[in-house]
Amino acid sequence: MTRTPRFLGVAGLLAAAAGLATTLLSAPASAAAATPVEEHGRLEVCGTRLCGEDGTPVQLRGMSSHGLQWFDHCLTDGSLDALAHDWGANVLRISMYVQEGGYETDPQGFTDKVSELIDEATERGLYAIVDWHTLTPGDPNYNTQAAKTFFTEITRRHADKDNVLYEIANEPNGVSWSSIKGYAEEMIPVIRAQDPDAVVLVGTRAWSSLGVSEGSNEQEIIANPVNAENIMYTFHFYAASHREPYLAALDRASQQLPIFVSEFGTQDYSGDGANDFAMAQRYIDLMAQRGIGWTNWNYSDDHRSGAVFQPGTCNAGGPWNGGALKPAGAWIRDRI
Repeated sequence: MTRTPRFLGVAGLLAAAAGLATTLLSAPASAAAATPVEEHGRLEVCGTRLCGEDGTPVQLRGMSSHGLQWFDHCLTDGSLDALAHDWGANVLRISMYVQEGGYETDPQGFTDKVSELIDEATERGLYAIVDWHTLTPGDPNYNTQAAKTFFTEITRRHADKDNVLYEIANEPNGVSWSSIKGYAEEMIPVIRAQDPDAVVLVGTRAWSSLGVSEGSNEQEIIANPVNAENIMYTFHFYAASHREPYLAALDRASQQLPIFVSEFGTQDYSGDGANDFAMAQRYIDLMAQRGIGWTNWNYSDDHRSGAVFQPGTCNAGGPWNGGALKPAGAWIRDRI
């Protein structure tokens, strides 16, 4: 048996020290943590779930911007760095209103702005949801030609990226599911023409409530699904307004359809009022159980309770951490 000497002497100590120094100098530096996109790559729909390139289910959790026509100044290098690194989000939903002072007032300007924000998300390794934020009028077919122009240009610029998802109609309302389905089947080929592997999010009836807010439910989609692959259906909720029937619909639908919650809040459906954190937590728990991705409304300093930052935060340039958050902001940051 070889015995370890009790002491090395001066020469031995010097040699050992030199050897240790050589080892330390030649050791590789610790690899930086992988970004979400580096970890999961291009996403795809697998069954009812969203999966990474290796087939492993992925739950996206992050924030939606407010309307770019009002709050683009809240999307700065500092705030986006905080979202990616301090908050730990893996997705940003870029909400571009079509009406209400949005895209239709300056198509080129808003296209460029969305394109820049896709680049900003990409630099931080975040997934980006391009939200064609239709609200009024509620029929997405009203904007079909404009949507074709917009998505043709956005896919032309960004089809080479692995991190972009496309939400083609925010909250259809006052229109039948068959009409929404027809719109989706007209729009999806426009996106796939240049980005054939992209995940597309399809809005559902009655403000993306799976039809619940207009007396229907997920069965109309199950009976007549969109004729396309690699798509998900959206569901939106506001916890203080949308209670047991909505939660139950999400539970049922998520077991049969690929669902993505692209917008929700802890307040009432206006994005304002008192927070119902208990009900919101029930939704969070269900979404975790089913692996449903989500983005919370919204990453701005609007005066309403659903905007995460205190008023004036964006003009002041931050801070973007817990020091400037409303109660809803602190709550959702913890859950991201």
